[in-house]
Amino acid sequence: MTDSIPSRIQAERADLSRARILEAALREFSENGLSGARTEQIAEAAGVNKALIYYYFHGKEALYVAALEATAKRMVANSLRVLSLDCSAGERLLYSALNHFDRIYSEPVFQRLMQQEMIRLTKGEPNVISPLVETLFKPLGDKMRAVIEEGIRLGELVPVDNMQMMYAALGANVFYFLSAPMMSVMNDFKPFERPALELRRKAAVEFLGQALFTDRLHGARLAARVLAASPMPQTIQPPTLLLPKTRE
Repeated sequence: MTDSIPSRIQAERADLSRARILEAALREFSENGLSGARTEQIAEAAGVNKALIYYYFHGKEALYVAALEATAKRMVANSLRVLSLDCSAGERLLYSALNHFDRIYSEPVFQRLMQQEMIRLTKGEPNVISPLVETLFKPLGDKMRAVIEEGIRLGELVPVDNMQMMYAALGANVFYFLSAPMMSVMNDFKPFERPALELRRKAAVEFLGQALFTDRLHGARLAARVLAASPMPQTIQPPTLLLPKTRE
């Protein structure tokens, strides 16, 4: 039994070191891309010896895959949890839309990595997203469509194409952040400051409550309940919806 105590401590230390490496790698890859990232920087940020990166992950490319997969699993698990809440399908859809909005501004590292991968996917280049589609993203999409179809079947949501409703629930969130630099110039406001974010997330959910429900009063009440139950996270990291810089 005494032999197991040092082994357990060693395992816990190894898990902690691995987690620190993954966290540092996410930041480095999101800022500099796969080609521009440096394992020396990752090791320094993680407070570990560079050799540990190769011991745990066998190289930069494998570390990139592990880092993106780990954060994607966390994001998908959170989204699935929201879609499985104990409430009506329409209310779950509103919670999901709000959760999606909050994730974009509070998880800029994940958003930036996904942008990089989407560009590779569009170009037909090797990417990390494709292998994760079947295990992560497709189940999430299937779950959201099932929630929408349930709401339509029960008469809570308007009977339209389920993919179009998904685009309506999530697409406006993406457009807000992508168009923010141009909108800030056109309308003289700061889209990433807290007051603007609070206004937009509230307006987005209230609009969905009016637009997607057969009973607009019911939708408005649900929107108010979802907003009251989901205060805006205190920590705000400005979104970094830009291409990664390349190091020489």
